[in-house]
Amino acid sequence: MNLSKRHEIFTRFKKANPHPSTELEYRTPFELLIAVMLSAQATDKSVNLATRKLFVKVNTPENFLVMGEIKLCDAIKNIGLYRTKARNILATCKLLILCHGSQVPRTKDHLESLPGVGRKTANVILNTVFNLPVIAVDTHVFRVANRTGIAVGKNVLEVEIKLIKFIPKEFHQNAHHWLILHGRYVCKARKPECALCSINDLCDYKRNILKNNNSITPF
Repeated sequence: MNLSKRHEIFTRFKKANPHPSTELEYRTPFELLIAVMLSAQATDKSVNLATRKLFVKVNTPENFLVMGEIKLCDAIKNIGLYRTKARNILATCKLLILCHGSQVPRTKDHLESLPGVGRKTANVILNTVFNLPVIAVDTHVFRVANRTGIAVGKNVLEVEIKLIKFIPKEFHQNAHHWLILHGRYVCKARKPECALCSINDLCDYKRNILKNNNSITPF
């Protein structure tokens, strides 16, 4: 895919949705950090159902430590891997208090040093909270980037590097939001809604299917 196609794709995304944002519900940087940690291998909907009640009662690292693991597990039990996530959240809260004055750190290295916080979560925080033009690659972004041909890669790091390289800089700030939303509602995993897609004339998906003798791509 050439530069002009990529520019047109994101021009259309921007025209349709000038100010995209995460669908996770939050009021503070700390709440977003907790929500993103909970969202790993879970839907935003399930996370929002839990945090709507949770954040009314606990919304600081200190509050979470007072709440404790048993009560936290009960509050997030509708979310996958909730026991592991509860332990990571409490360990992260301890580090935030001890090392960061109870504030969410502003650097990737400090964020990734927190238990349960990986590269994707760190990039979401840096982009959404601190307005840095980084691109977080989740399953939706990985699939859409590969399927469309915007950035083809075998792993999330390779895709992230290529997205930063190939997407025009003017779109970096909102790129991962557009790709997530496109993957969630249009370019779905099992059955992409190509007939409803605003970029279907620019996408490599159909061409790749024909190229591979009508086989389904793995993305």
